[in-house]
Amino acid sequence: MNPQAKLIFTISLLLGTTITTSSNHWIMAWAGLEINTLAILPLISKSHHPRAIEAATKYFLVQATASTLLLFSSMTNAWYTGQWDITQLTHPVSCLILTSAIAMKLGLVPFHFWFPEVLQGAPLTTGLLLATVMKFPPITLFFLTSHSLNPTLLTCMAILSAALGGWMGLNQTQIRKILAFSSIAHLGWMTIIISFDPKLTLLNFYIYSLMTAATFLALNSIKALKLTTLMTTWTKTPSLNAMLFLTLLSLAGLPPLTGFLPKWLIIQELTKQSMAPAATVISLLSLLGLFFYLRLAYCTTITLPPHTTNHMKQWHTNKPTTITIAILTTLSTMLLPISPLIYPLS
Repeated sequence: MNPQAKLIFTISLLLGTTITTSSNHWIMAWAGLEINTLAILPLISKSHHPRAIEAATKYFLVQATASTLLLFSSMTNAWYTGQWDITQLTHPVSCLILTSAIAMKLGLVPFHFWFPEVLQGAPLTTGLLLATVMKFPPITLFFLTSHSLNPTLLTCMAILSAALGGWMGLNQTQIRKILAFSSIAHLGWMTIIISFDPKLTLLNFYIYSLMTAATFLALNSIKALKLTTLMTTWTKTPSLNAMLFLTLLSLAGLPPLTGFLPKWLIIQELTKQSMAPAATVISLLSLLGLFFYLRLAYCTTITLPPHTTNHMKQWHTNKPTTITIAILTTLSTMLLPISPLIYPLS
């Protein structure tokens, strides 16, 4: 892709995200989301592969539908209450429609079907944007309207997302699809707590983005898209593979790694809110995700004996390992000891 075009699309992504996160008016928030959608489409379809074109088409249709619902929700609320302010969403029908719109934007169950397919059709760097940056504006709208939304509905959607994200990732061999279902499961953890402690949702999103960025950039560096390719990458960059192993375990939420922090705080807050059964269920469902993270981690660190394999071994990385991956992997594994400092900052 032309560097000037890539620069324009990147600036548009930043602009759309900034407009949505800093706006008080529904129309401005909607405009920012539309700018984001139009900016990411060329990045998804830049390879001109039929699967990439299909992914871009699916993404456009889903996001356009979600934006329409969001606009309809805000107009309904304005019709009944005369308020266009984002924080003044009070009409029950508007709240229900907005929950559906944001769930569609994020890829929450039951509107999750598009996300694995789109991520599978996009390049790894664009997949990183789809899994992190593109979810930030909808999460912000969730944060601003969390006091108006139905906690029971959000809890049901969260538990279903954690269940389906873990269950459907079990039999995947494509790494991007595994990470897509991982994202759906993590969104379940963010959604279940948003009615009770919205700041905890943002903290969870930041830590999830950190770990996902480290994983995607490491995979992009070793050019691994399938589990079979991942098995032969130990010979290329052993140190990077070891750090990827730890980052995947952090994504799974194992102590004493960074990923354990948001899960620990969310379970603690749910227990305080007399929601111990929900906390128990979502904790047990995270074991499904743990299985495919362990599978990925095992494939990452497997050392092959000297025998002939059915595919070509790659002995060198195409790109040098940057300082960015080093910083992200370090943060993804070692932030738990300073958790008393992180939580008040959020």
